[in-house]
Amino acid sequence: MTNLNTVVTWVDARERLPRSGTPVAAAITGRYPADSATESDTALGEEFWLVRPMYFTTLHWSEDGAEHRDCFVDSDGIVRLPYGLDSDETVTHWAELPTLPGGMTHIVLGDDVRSALQNAWDAPPVT
Repeated sequence: MTNLNTVVTWVDARERLPRSGTPVAAAITGRYPADSATESDTALGEEFWLVRPMYFTTLHWSEDGAEHRDCFVDSDGIVRLPYGLDSDETVTHWAELPTLPGGMTHIVLGDDVRSALQNAWDAPPVT
């Protein structure tokens, strides 16, 4: 029987960072920009804490040429620093992404994809 459930272990970004190049789930905190139609210019907007897929890197160059060290980067190229560093949005916690359903890897390529998908779809639910 294939177990399609996974356990997530969150790591406090103030205590430890992932290896460079590691894809992670990142818990990000910050504040949305103020909505000028409903709030005054001095309002800070609503605070948030959410999870986004990102990767961690020890060195990243932004499109504008800025150099960033020990940072998390999302698919749009937005850079976020670990909590406590000077940034509008910071990563409070991170977790390694789970493996593919029914497997022990994060990637399957080529001819093995169809059989891996079929094995995951055919797996009975674990109760």
